[in-house]
Amino acid sequence: MKIQGHPIRDYFRLLGPLFGFIAIVWALRLALGMTSTPLWIVRMVSVSGALALSTVFAVLLIHVRRFGSYPHVFIVSFLLVAWRETLIIGAILFSVATDMENIFTVPEFSIKGEDPHHVYHILGHLTVGIGGGTLLGGLIGCLLLWLLRKIVPPRPAR
Repeated sequence: MKIQGHPIRDYFRLLGPLFGFIAIVWALRLALGMTSTPLWIVRMVSVSGALALSTVFAVLLIHVRRFGSYPHVFIVSFLLVAWRETLIIGAILFSVATDMENIFTVPEFSIKGEDPHHVYHILGHLTVGIGGGTLLGGLIGCLLLWLLRKIVPPRPAR
């Protein structure tokens, strides 16, 4: 399957380390949330922050490796956001299955009283999380790619 002229495996090759980075930050946040670590420290380990940093690196890779242009930024943004949301939904589902709260289901981040199985919380991540995250990441990524191309034009092909 090709997307914008590249097989899907090319995207996964490009983004593999970034997927790993997001997963490590997610696991660290989950582990810190399960210990008696103060909430202000847990909040410093941000999966959204890891996503933003990963998007910046992905745009840099697109520019340096001449991987593509603006549509590729949106595809990369979608893949990174979908990965983040999948990890968060997995943590929510684990919490519901085991009836143990974790950092992604505590009352500070979710309303359990009205939605004990976090169905609306999960649907929010699947809709607003993926849609809004992709749009915001794609727009910021395109701005960054435009700036990169103005400041540091790509080298001509050999």
